[in-house]
Amino acid sequence: MLKTETNKLQIKDLVTIGIFSAIYFVVNLIVMVCGGISPIIWIFMPAIIGLLCGVIFMLMTAKVQKFGAILIMSIITALIYFATGQFTVVLLVSFAIVSIIGEFIRRGFGYKSFTGNLIAYAIFSLGMTGSPLPIWLFGDSFLKSIMEQGMSASYVEGLKTLTSTGMLMSMYVATFIAALISGFIGKSMLKKHFKKAGIV
Repeated sequence: MLKTETNKLQIKDLVTIGIFSAIYFVVNLIVMVCGGISPIIWIFMPAIIGLLCGVIFMLMTAKVQKFGAILIMSIITALIYFATGQFTVVLLVSFAIVSIIGEFIRRGFGYKSFTGNLIAYAIFSLGMTGSPLPIWLFGDSFLKSIMEQGMSASYVEGLKTLTSTGMLMSMYVATFIAALISGFIGKSMLKKHFKKAGIV
């Protein structure tokens, strides 16, 4: 009975997830604002965020070694995006997909597995590709809508030049690799926390 209870998310777990989700979103917001400077920054925003947030994610998973942590983090992030007007259905779907995959990867490898947490983070980071992905999915109609929302014509024109299949693949590959690198950096920075949590 005790094992079943400890495997469930407790209030303190939810608070921990909420705190790290808020920090994760702040980093998201800073990078997103920078994305308004240049189209290329927006395209590679998921990779930049993946590179910056490894410590945040890895520490959160070290502290909350239970099923549901990633999913709740995704939900909180999506809700904050919705509240700030940055929400899109594509972003919601991408976050939902990667968080579910990430949860089962962590469960499959074991919550104390660094490899499992690292791969889960790399997958989770792909969720942010849902922000620039509509550029490829909806093309001119999406570009027209963001221009109507205030984007400059030169910025939108710059996006048009970046909508190749090669650029789309580069966005995904760069994000995955950046997240892996960030995860390793996070492990080295948080060695004491990982040792205490029993993560190897």
